[in-house]
Amino acid sequence: MNRPSRQGDNRVSEKSQVQVIARAAGILRSLEDEAHGLSLSQIAQRVGLARSTVQRIVAALESEKLLIAASPNGRVRLGPAILRLAASVRSDFVQMARPFLLRLSQELQETVDLATVKKDQLIFIDQVVGSQRLRTESAVGETFPLYCTANGKAYLGTLSDDQVAALIGTHYEARTPHTITELTPLLADLATVRKTGIAFDREEHTLGICAAGVALHDPLGNSIAISVPVPTPRFQNRQGMIVERLLAAKRALQTQMDAKAA
Repeated sequence: MNRPSRQGDNRVSEKSQVQVIARAAGILRSLEDEAHGLSLSQIAQRVGLARSTVQRIVAALESEKLLIAASPNGRVRLGPAILRLAASVRSDFVQMARPFLLRLSQELQETVDLATVKKDQLIFIDQVVGSQRLRTESAVGETFPLYCTANGKAYLGTLSDDQVAALIGTHYEARTPHTITELTPLLADLATVRKTGIAFDREEHTLGICAAGVALHDPLGNSIAISVPVPTPRFQNRQGMIVERLLAAKRALQTQMDAKAA
C-alpha cells in the first residue's frame, strides 16, 4: 500500500503556513489608515476571503495585540504591538538614512529633505539644513502636495498613469504661476521622471525655490523621497551637480538597505 511521504506532508504544511501568513498580512494592510476600524465583513470584502476565515485570523492577531477592538460591535483596528514595530522600523530607517543626508548636504552645502508618502501628501520626516546663508527650511512633520513638489513627483513617477489619476485626480490647485494644474501635462512630466529617475519642481510649489527629488522604498516597502530644495538662481547654476550627487546618494542608500535586508 502506498503511503504519502513525510517530506510531502512537510511541504503541504509549509505551504499552508505561508498562506496563513500572507492572509494575515493582507488583513493588516486592509486596516492601514482605518482609525475607526473595520468590521469582519468589510475586511473579508477587501481581502477576498470568507468571513469565517477572516474571523479565525483576526482572533489570532488579537491574541498577539496586533489587532484590538475598535468598537463594541465587532470592528477591529491595528493594535499597539504592530504600531510599536512600525515606529521602530521607521526610526531605524531615519537613523540609517541620516548619514547619507548629511553627506549629501555637506557636498552641496544645501538643505536635504527626507519625506514619506501618506495617501496624496508628503510628510517630512527628517531634514539636514544647508550651510548657505540663503537657504530653504521646512519643519519635520510638515505636509506638502505630491503634484507640485520634486519629491512628490518622484514618487508619482513610480506609479502608472491610472494610479496617478486615481490618487490625485485630474485638476490641481495653482500654488504659483508655474504649477502644473492638469493631469495631461503632469503625466508628460512624469514620463520624463520615469526615464531619468529624477524629478524637478521649478517654482511650482513656491516662487523663488526650485528642487530636485528622487524616490525609493524603506525596508517595510513604504515609499520615501529625498529632495534638495534650492533658491532658484543658485539651482539654475548648479542643477547638474545637484542631480549627480542626489542620484549617487540614492544608489548608496539603496545599496545599504539591500545589504541590511540580505
